[in-house]
Amino acid sequence: HPFWLRWPKSEVVLISNFQSKILNINGVIHPSPIDISRFTVGTRNEAGVFTIGRLSRDDYQKHNIEDVELYKKWLGLGCKIFIQGGSFLRDQLPKHGNLLLTQEGAMPAERFMNQLDVFYYRSGTHVETFGRVVFEAMASGVPVVCFYYGGYAEHIRHGENGYLFKTSHEAQEIIQILYSDVALRRRIGMAGRITVEKMFSIEAVNKRMEFYQKP
Repeated sequence: HPFWLRWPKSEVVLISNFQSKILNINGVIHPSPIDISRFTVGTRNEAGVFTIGRLSRDDYQKHNIEDVELYKKWLGLGCKIFIQGGSFLRDQLPKHGNLLLTQEGAMPAERFMNQLDVFYYRSGTHVETFGRVVFEAMASGVPVVCFYYGGYAEHIRHGENGYLFKTSHEAQEIIQILYSDVALRRRIGMAGRITVEKMFSIEAVNKRMEFYQKP
């Protein structure tokens, strides 16, 4: 700004270090606010069909074309695939009793997450600088399996509170491990819940609010 306006110095708030790096902009890092009180750790019927799900906009840019083949493989293993925001994939996937594709917004996120055993996420040309849905899944105690490139990856410790993968083969191996180990799913899911509780605790939120309240 022109100095003679005597306006205060501009400050930028970003939602992740990842966003700061790809935009080459320095600023204060504040995670996108999430009301985690909406999300509770659900009780899954462990005798039911192992369900892999994802939630996003109904937009091809939010989906990776390689995932279509993974979905087919997982259906072949007897898994259920539940994608909210994936109705456009109907022409690319075979009709199957364990495949459920709905439009975005068909179900509240907190209810959707409680139907899953694993939350799987990889986008296409769209780059996730934060990835709200990943944290919503973690808040629901659902283990997350996500592509390594995204703002959410800063908060995921591989094998501790979630999983990160680089290739479809790695994703397939991780899903296979979680498919076979109920106790591991519980442990990873609860570790994810603890992570978001710390990120969005009253203390953490109030601390971030001090930035906006300073004179």
